[in-house]
Amino acid sequence: MGDEHGFSSADLPLYFEWRGSTQGSSRPLLLLHGGGSTIESNWGRLISALEKSRRMLAVELQGHGRTGPGEHAASFEGSADGVAALLAELAVGPVDVLGFSNGGQVAMQLAIRHPAAVHRLVVASAPFRRDGMVDGFWAGLAAATYADLPQPYREADLAVSGDPGHAETMFNLDRELMLTGFTDWPEDLVASITAPTLVVAADQDVIRREHTTLLASLIPDARLLIVPGNHGDYLGELGASTEDFGPLRRTMPFIVDFLDRPATGSPGGPQPAGGGQAGQV
Repeated sequence: MGDEHGFSSADLPLYFEWRGSTQGSSRPLLLLHGGGSTIESNWGRLISALEKSRRMLAVELQGHGRTGPGEHAASFEGSADGVAALLAELAVGPVDVLGFSNGGQVAMQLAIRHPAAVHRLVVASAPFRRDGMVDGFWAGLAAATYADLPQPYREADLAVSGDPGHAETMFNLDRELMLTGFTDWPEDLVASITAPTLVVAADQDVIRREHTTLLASLIPDARLLIVPGNHGDYLGELGASTEDFGPLRRTMPFIVDFLDRPATGSPGGPQPAGGGQAGQV
């Protein structure tokens, strides 16, 4: 699928792909997918929208797609360290980072643990505390079995892993990561993020809107964007999207504008709302 691809040389080799034009933005955009996803299922539509103007580095995290499950339980901190090692190995950085859902948590940990690796950060639909999820989320996840994994995710994983059992292993890894591996992050940890940050979520997300607002308020000078939609449709994510590309088309100008503006900000263009106010696309 990618024009350049390979695996990192770490103990847990991470699969990566380079996508998009080398003639666009000089700074790569690192894409970190959500739980249950592959590069294609999470980012295929977004990559198509940006490939003529931006160079992108997409990674498949532990147990997803072409990356193996590893010998140790998954963690957001461990995934962030693995991604940082990949960036060092590829001799790229600092990079812009877009992380969705679980990938958003990895992206935040990357910015916390390896600040020199991150130029700008976009955190999309990601919590930092367990009470950030909507009512019923945790009970539903605790009761979930592999049979509850939507067929599109199974098919997407099989298409790249070639292993019918890989998707079930991935499901169990993600479930345990959230149920037992995710504990509340201290506010001062979140506040230690120094990269210019845009926090994004949808108005019908699985992340509470007030939690997204709190996250943006804790990260110094972060911008906040609330878009109409659900968990991932505004990024073109396969499990959330239909054939309607409207949510993606409406959201991308805001994200691109944030990534491209100078560090001090600049007038003109679409501007996400900041200072604790939610912007509607």
